[in-house]
Amino acid sequence: MTTLATGPDTLTRDALAVLQPGFDGTTAPEWVRRRLGEGLASVALFGRNVVTEQQVTALTGQLRAERDDLLVAIDEESGDVTRLDVRTGSSFPGNHALGAVDDPDLTRAVSRELGRRLAACGVNFDWAPSADVNANPDNPVIGVRSFGASTDLVARHTAAWVEGLQSTGVAACTKHFPGHGDTNVDSHHAVPRIDVDADTLYERELPPFRAAIAAGTRAIMSAHILVPALDPDRPGTLSSRILTDLLRGELGYQGLIVTDGMEMRAISGTYGLEHGVVLAIAAGADAICVGGGLCDEGTVLGLRDALVAAVRSGELPEERLADAAARVRDLARWTARARSGGDTAAQPEIGLVAARRALRVTRTGAAAPLDTPVYVAQFEPERNIAVGDQTPWGVAAELERLLPGTTAGSFTGDGAGTDALTAADGRRIVAVVRDEHRHPWMGSALDTLIAARSDTVVVEMGLPQAAPRGATHIATYGAARVCGVAAAEAVVAG
Repeated sequence: MTTLATGPDTLTRDALAVLQPGFDGTTAPEWVRRRLGEGLASVALFGRNVVTEQQVTALTGQLRAERDDLLVAIDEESGDVTRLDVRTGSSFPGNHALGAVDDPDLTRAVSRELGRRLAACGVNFDWAPSADVNANPDNPVIGVRSFGASTDLVARHTAAWVEGLQSTGVAACTKHFPGHGDTNVDSHHAVPRIDVDADTLYERELPPFRAAIAAGTRAIMSAHILVPALDPDRPGTLSSRILTDLLRGELGYQGLIVTDGMEMRAISGTYGLEHGVVLAIAAGADAICVGGGLCDEGTVLGLRDALVAAVRSGELPEERLADAAARVRDLARWTARARSGGDTAAQPEIGLVAARRALRVTRTGAAAPLDTPVYVAQFEPERNIAVGDQTPWGVAAELERLLPGTTAGSFTGDGAGTDALTAADGRRIVAVVRDEHRHPWMGSALDTLIAARSDTVVVEMGLPQAAPRGATHIATYGAARVCGVAAAEAVVAG
């Protein structure tokens, strides 16, 4: 190991600089403000930190009072994965809806408006977009977070999304490299594995990342997935073959490499959190995402000390840690420069415009407008951790506004259709599902429901893989709030 002319203070500051921790609360904790003065260069906001945009603006102002050149990151994909609109549902449709429209100019406009809102709140780093090609429709964690199953479509919309967001001075973080779309395991719980040959990976998974790099994405997020064709031993986040040889070397990427959440079981349950962080930096990652679950000062100090100890023991080259910290600071400087010249022209209705364009309505008979209350039977699947359980979804609230007297119920498991029939009390039924094709009980419930009530309206707010059925079938390609608004309008229109 080459010893650099740096003292322990510089080493400790570099170790803090590569961390992107979360924290509890809607104001800046004292420990976070103190660590910013000691070298911490990034923080991450999650749904628990967000109440209103005004509150987020005040929070980021508190943080920047301690350090102006600060990266404030957020996991704001829009669509199903939203933090800024965590309590209401997103004002923007997600990737799959935009892919269904397939108008890159619309995608660019949506991400630009999202970026404008983030920038106004003081957020300058977004862990989005997802560039994963949804090759496996049974994927439990990507689904509507992907622009689609076509590599070319995903590539052009990934580039457009990056361009739109970064035109506002907010850095994009394209994810999940080298591609999470063909997995059948959620990396929040275990290590997913993609068993395809290298040619398939290069032709199907990598082009969207190449497009993002060409579009100037400032960051790329690694995936905790094992890809034996690239590295049979270590998942992407911990693989120098994937991060250094492939991403840096073959693809020529020079921006920031960020890890997916390190407390996810794919890493912490297999390698341990602190050791996993050391391995990630050694493999070529520059910034460590942590704080979705672990968000205390002790975790941050433990990771800092683990990195320092790894350098002193020779496990982690000091040059590698210094390079990673420098890349974090470089991105912070870019956001500061870009902030002053960002595109700030507002298009507040663009999300609803996009959601309406994404709708696909299939009718078996003539349209008949509704003007009386309906019963909304919402079939609730288990949500994945990326989406979370805080964010409302569906069409009930909007239908209650459009058709006063409308009522609703949520159903899970076998027999849900029968329960809905009883609760409907003779009213027209609107059955709302999410990824019906992945949940056999939903299909059985709809079979029972439609057999008894052929006038049932079906709204699919996930991947529309099952055949359309019901008197009217409405596919929204996502469960954002604006998708629910657009679907409710279509229900009322008949």
